[in-house]
Amino acid sequence: MSRKKEQQLRKYGTLVVLFIFQVQIFGFDVDNRPTTDVCSTHTILPGPKGDDGEKGDRGEVGKQGKVGPKGPKGNKGTVGDVGDQGMLGKIGPIGGKGDKGAKGISGVSGKKGKAVIAGIRETDEKFYYIVKEEKNYREALMHCRDRGGTLAMPKDEVTNALLADYISSSGLFRAFIGLNDMEKEGQFVYADSSPLQNYSNWKDGEPHDSTGHEDCVEMLSTGEWNDSECQVTIYFICEFLKKRK
Repeated sequence: MSRKKEQQLRKYGTLVVLFIFQVQIFGFDVDNRPTTDVCSTHTILPGPKGDDGEKGDRGEVGKQGKVGPKGPKGNKGTVGDVGDQGMLGKIGPIGGKGDKGAKGISGVSGKKGKAVIAGIRETDEKFYYIVKEEKNYREALMHCRDRGGTLAMPKDEVTNALLADYISSSGLFRAFIGLNDMEKEGQFVYADSSPLQNYSNWKDGEPHDSTGHEDCVEMLSTGEWNDSECQVTIYFICEFLKKRK
């Protein structure tokens, strides 16, 4: 073998020895790599779905939800029982004068009855009469209106004294006059809807409506006024304007 080939073989042998030495130094052996390096290359997959668990206890009642939309209109219910009779309503305005009616058929002569008019009292412009028929305030007012008048309205001291003497001399204790506060408590108005203003003659301590039902006025035989329940039935005084000649 020539000297030159001998040198080449030595050179190749040296390179192989160095390569093997480097492999051992730098740890290229896969089996000697750290566990973390080996595990990091694997993906952990989820296992199969398990069986359903036992039903839990019932939870607490939740908060009240929003109010739902309004439902459809229901069927009409049955008619209820008739209620108690209500309070006396507001007296309406005086109606217009109606047409004269046709003459009626003559009736059978009746027996002589008792007089319901206790005489008459008058002033220059008006005359008054006491009706001795017990009626409540509304009925008394309509009675006077149906005859072209109204309940008596004492708007001054002279007229009040005249009516007081009329009641007393007729042997009565009291009678309705045309004054009330049915529309608004404490604000008295006359039967012609004019307000009580310059004159009044209340009895001491009156008006005193402790029950809330004393909305009409009666005159006592002394001439004093007292607020009374409108539903009581007593005598009353009508007032009429005199016809001008």
